[in-house]
Amino acid sequence: MSKLECFQFPYGGDNYGVLVHDADTGQTACIDAGHAQAALDALDKQGWSLTHLLITHHHGDHTAGLAAIKSATGCQVTGPEPVSTAIAGLDQFVSQGSEFEFAGRAVKAIHTPGHTKDMINYYFADDELVFTGDTLFSMGCGRLFEGDAAMMLESVAKLKVLPPETLVYCAHEYTATNARFALDVDPSNAALQARAAEVTKLRDQGLATVPTKLQLELETNPFLRIDNSELRQALGMPDADEVAVFAELRERRNQY
Repeated sequence: MSKLECFQFPYGGDNYGVLVHDADTGQTACIDAGHAQAALDALDKQGWSLTHLLITHHHGDHTAGLAAIKSATGCQVTGPEPVSTAIAGLDQFVSQGSEFEFAGRAVKAIHTPGHTKDMINYYFADDELVFTGDTLFSMGCGRLFEGDAAMMLESVAKLKVLPPETLVYCAHEYTATNARFALDVDPSNAALQARAAEVTKLRDQGLATVPTKLQLELETNPFLRIDNSELRQALGMPDADEVAVFAELRERRNQY
């Protein structure tokens, strides 16, 4: 079995979509459908035919192009079981622990409510890939539009336990701002300092900072480090419970 090939493409102001292609079967999946033409152009550029469309959540910048992409390609559309807002055009519904087949391997759905209550992340264990939508960002996490801090904390905990070599594809280029915020709340973190410098170089060259490795997130993402004593000290919350620390981080990031 050959490794899946990923092709990331930008759309909108800061969104990313990803094509996931298997050379052996010719099957191709697209993660999210925020902009139909961007997805179709990416497929044309790669010379791939779309067979699957995997939707993470109901927000328009992830679903606006769903109908047009499905009409143009005849792909099968998979997405979350309706929790908060139903998504039109889904052929297959997934929830926590659901598995389905793509290109001869199992894809596992991880339900990660917080940003929305229906958020699904897609984990390709055989290829060490996870597509986190707006749950986990490079050095950040999603805003809590429909859930609360306890819910999002539980959701990111599901991602923290994946193998550290897992490649994390998130849906937005927020990394430079996230890095500056992380340095403010975790200033003594040497790994974070080095990573922030690397991010600055990449963005100065107009290059993407996504994907990222989970190991790197465990070392530098404050939302995955709420048990770290130095970060807690910097927040002035050395003995607070984990939910309170997570909530404080998220509120500070909201105001950043």
